[in-house]
Amino acid sequence: MDRLAIDPVGAALAEDIGPGDVTSEYFVSPTLQAFGRIIARERAVVAGTQPAAEAFRRVDPKLHIAVQQPDGSRLIGGETIIEIRGAARSILTAERVALNFLQRLSGIATLTRQFVEGAGKSKAQILDTRKTTPGLRALEKAAVRAGGGVNHRFGLFDMVLVKDNHLMATSGLSGLAATVERLRRERPGVRIELEADRLEQVRTFLEMEGIDVILLDNMNSAEMREAVALGKKKSVKFEASGGVTLQNVRQIAATGVDYVSVGALTHSARAIDLSLELTHVGG
Repeated sequence: MDRLAIDPVGAALAEDIGPGDVTSEYFVSPTLQAFGRIIARERAVVAGTQPAAEAFRRVDPKLHIAVQQPDGSRLIGGETIIEIRGAARSILTAERVALNFLQRLSGIATLTRQFVEGAGKSKAQILDTRKTTPGLRALEKAAVRAGGGVNHRFGLFDMVLVKDNHLMATSGLSGLAATVERLRRERPGVRIELEADRLEQVRTFLEMEGIDVILLDNMNSAEMREAVALGKKKSVKFEASGGVTLQNVRQIAATGVDYVSVGALTHSARAIDLSLELTHVGG
């Protein structure tokens, strides 16, 4: 599937508006003009201004939309993120969809920033995963970048990640080196990552040619340090994964790994408290 063909804004508007906004149709005059502001009610890192603005434009192309705080902006609370001018009925019809995108994506950006800062001054970069909301992956990964994180593979097509279940479904480690060699020959531009949950596997993988990254799955800090030391003379990178929290991310990053992947960035981020206020209404 072409990910560019996915239209999350259109889908969100369709499910919310359906055949029409009955409340605005009966209670808001079609000639009434308004000025609206989307305001942050707490500290946050902004993300999702593009789909939020697009929601307003899709409902009414005549609306005037001004983004005051672009993606990546760090707020303390009280700032205006987006201003909207035009038909009050149109603003109210698009309000919830716009806020849903902005609240959800700003939550991801905010949590990502917390993990980036939590990792301290280590070289480790904070990675996202494929644990995303169906249909919203591109937007959620953009929110991770807005928060200072780095995107892992987008999907199954742009990077190889061989996990334990893949090995169970094939011949295990016995044919792995040959398969990696064939992949390198046939798909030279594809990065290859192998998952290891034991140091013995790390040693085996380090003997192979063509491996870009070794994922250290649910290893403790001592094991991760040893794995990094084993690969010191190799060009391979190391990624820590599994059980990463804001409480232990600094300790994990300090082991010397290059990446720390955190599924919580996209599957457990709390929505940011935002509101839309109509501060001026004219005839």
